[in-house]
Amino acid sequence: MPGLRRCAAVIALTVLMAACGTNPAVGKGDLPTISDQTDNQKRANIRLQLAIGYYEQRQLPVALDEIKQALQANPDFADAYSMRGLIYMDMGENRLAEENFLQALRLAPNNPDFNNNYGWFLCQSGHERQSIAYFETAFKNRGYQSPAKALNNAGVCSMKIADRTAAEKYFSQAFQHDPSNPSTNANLAKIYFEQRDFERARFYIQRVMKADVMTADVLWLAIRIEHRLGDRAAESSLANQLRRRHPDSSEFAAYQRGAFDE
Repeated sequence: MPGLRRCAAVIALTVLMAACGTNPAVGKGDLPTISDQTDNQKRANIRLQLAIGYYEQRQLPVALDEIKQALQANPDFADAYSMRGLIYMDMGENRLAEENFLQALRLAPNNPDFNNNYGWFLCQSGHERQSIAYFETAFKNRGYQSPAKALNNAGVCSMKIADRTAAEKYFSQAFQHDPSNPSTNANLAKIYFEQRDFERARFYIQRVMKADVMTADVLWLAIRIEHRLGDRAAESSLANQLRRRHPDSSEFAAYQRGAFDE
């Protein structure tokens, strides 16, 4: 569902560990803390945080400049390379994006965020099958705090190669980790609709709408589910919302044609 897939890649924020991992000031029996960072590492950290802020504001050239300064302060800053990969990916500079994702992975091959980010890049650049291994590396990492993101991404990419069995497995596992995620619920609703399991499809699409996600594709799927279940009152109510919110959408045009099977 296109309206729910934006920002599937995640910004890596394991800055402290990456910056301090090789600092000789850290004792063998200690965990690294901010006091263990060198001045250059601290400057690089600050620049990275600024880059993330500009990236989120869609000020990509400014974000790139902040990353450049972060790497001048700390040339082995893996988080900065992964962040630069995301920026270049959004700019459509795929060659540069891949170079930076791979450099981040060379510096920290087991980092789950880096694996997830590179997997999403592969998925979006026509290498869906290759991407799955990186998502699996990410969500199998016990220290990963966001396994649902990688699982959901693996599901999306499995759907792109028409592997519905794998997609259902990944989305179901993502739901177990994060049952409120609208993208996961919408994708499960779509899978069960295609399987003609309309009651289960209704369960998941209603969770999406309870999260106040009312994109045209979500409303159209909900309408088709209610149409199949024969609930004309619910179908009419949803159609009114689709007409009010998205009157010029292709989904509303499909509803007006009665194209419930397209």
